[in-house]
Amino acid sequence: MGSFICRLKEQGGSPGSCLVQVDGKREPACTATLKYENNQIYRLITAIHLSRPENYLSIYQSGCNFSCRKCHSWSFSKIKKGTWYTPQEILKQAIVYEKSVTLVEPRSQATAWHAHNTCRCCGSCILYGRRSNSCPGVLSPESIVLGPQGFGPARNIVAFTGGDLCCCPEFYGECARLIHKHTKLWVLIETNGYGLTPQHLDYLRDCGVDAFWLDIKAYTADTHKWLTGCSNEAILRLPEKILKRNFVLEVLSLYIPGLVETDQLENIARSLKQVDRSIPFTILAFFPEYRMKEFARPAVWEMIEAYNRVKATGLENIRLGNVGVFAPTKVDQDYLMSCVGKGVY
Repeated sequence: MGSFICRLKEQGGSPGSCLVQVDGKREPACTATLKYENNQIYRLITAIHLSRPENYLSIYQSGCNFSCRKCHSWSFSKIKKGTWYTPQEILKQAIVYEKSVTLVEPRSQATAWHAHNTCRCCGSCILYGRRSNSCPGVLSPESIVLGPQGFGPARNIVAFTGGDLCCCPEFYGECARLIHKHTKLWVLIETNGYGLTPQHLDYLRDCGVDAFWLDIKAYTADTHKWLTGCSNEAILRLPEKILKRNFVLEVLSLYIPGLVETDQLENIARSLKQVDRSIPFTILAFFPEYRMKEFARPAVWEMIEAYNRVKATGLENIRLGNVGVFAPTKVDQDYLMSCVGKGVY
């Protein structure tokens, strides 16, 4: 192994919007947060812990190939920060985590979507000895553990999140290979999709990556470019390529008032339906952050309208996420439940 060369440029594509802050300067994420030393690959990791509401082991990475104006992890994805880890050190974390797993899922459920079907992470069954009204009623209290972000089960999944460097897939591939060799955990990558060329998808499949949680930021090209600094042309074609290689797939998009509204979400849903109408699609609510603090979060009625119109496209598996952002009060939540039912958020 040698120094990094932009894999996307090698394959005839355009580099991502991948500059990160390093000691007051800006450097490409692939050289600032990845390194080779002594024939070993290292990745800069900011945290590793059991996350909620996904209920799996999340590995938070520094460095990203997008420069999203709305980035909830900008403090480490766009700033060089963390501890250097080798794939062997990630494996050690995975082995320790596997001992604490309380919910074993099949590979087909190795996404964040299916966490929603088993637990809402309220902790009511532990704290008060009774289930909440929104509880799916699937798990026993013995499956619920307290993690850094609250109560819930520990699922048999390791996820790479935060920054995204799928344009340099070797670290992910080696981690997946080791995790599958030494544990029974599934490997999920949360991704913007920009680095997932056909060559990289083939490589990650052969190494044992199981699933992708694909974040489609916008449907229209100009909106996507403004939000991320990059084109979405290849990303919109990605779901078909992912499923053709037998990965598990979930897609999410953000409702941003005045920017990414129901019409764009409908078009994303239609494009997914053309590939496979059963692809899980989560609509998340925007909240002001980073370089978009002047934008408002959506109202509960806007999210309900978006859900209903996306559902009308014929896509089968749709849900609303991060309810506390757009329905913060009990009145809001009761109204939401009366309109869409408790099973879709």
